[in-house]
Amino acid sequence: MNNIEPTYMKDIKAIVIIPTYNELNNIQRLVPELRKLYPDLDILIVDDNSPDGTGDFVAEFSKTDSKVHLLERKGKLGLGTAYVAGYKYMLEHNYDIAFQMDADYSHDPREIKNFLKMIDKYDLIIGSRYLNGVNVINWPMRRLLLSYFANKYTKFITGLPINDCTGGYKCFKREVLQAINLDAIKSNGYAFQIEMNFKAWKKGFKLGEVPIIFLDRVEGTSKMSKKIVREAIYRVWELRLRSILGILD
Repeated sequence: MNNIEPTYMKDIKAIVIIPTYNELNNIQRLVPELRKLYPDLDILIVDDNSPDGTGDFVAEFSKTDSKVHLLERKGKLGLGTAYVAGYKYMLEHNYDIAFQMDADYSHDPREIKNFLKMIDKYDLIIGSRYLNGVNVINWPMRRLLLSYFANKYTKFITGLPINDCTGGYKCFKREVLQAINLDAIKSNGYAFQIEMNFKAWKKGFKLGEVPIIFLDRVEGTSKMSKKIVREAIYRVWELRLRSILGILD
């Protein structure tokens, strides 16, 4: 595989945050691939004490590669808190930008170069499944429709100027994460993505989208649940109301 790292990545300190829980088979492929594609990109795995040995693999890998880091947590604490822990790590270690992506290969690591092409224009860049039609592969129709109309619903209620409000493939500039009160983030499922987007937008940061093709996970099982869906449904109304009342954290 050829190195496709943009030359200007060498001028910025960047890290990719990847939450994991039982993703050993995927992470064994993804970490070496990211290191080969982007030699100047640091990798932070936030692992929730995976019983399959995901954290153990990363710990061993990091002993011989200073660009790979492991943040171990005591148990399965949820997606939102994993990302918040990663953001805090990013700020504490003085990175300029933070990518976030799933471990399951639904997010193509080769797309990172396209995010970087937009970094001068936007403060938060979202990898969008719905910018140019519907770019989702191998999802059951029921889940695809749920995701598509959930994004339409979210955009209508919140006014967010983006087409994919719930996508998890993103790039944040440091200033965005500094401006958001990370300790006040309430969401812990897919609503977490909505809340971060909304708060960044309301603080005046510029949001942009880059088209991606989303491929259903290669290994493992989905973390989607009815609880996650319910959280997203009511959180958008809460965010809008708190914004109107001027009490958005």
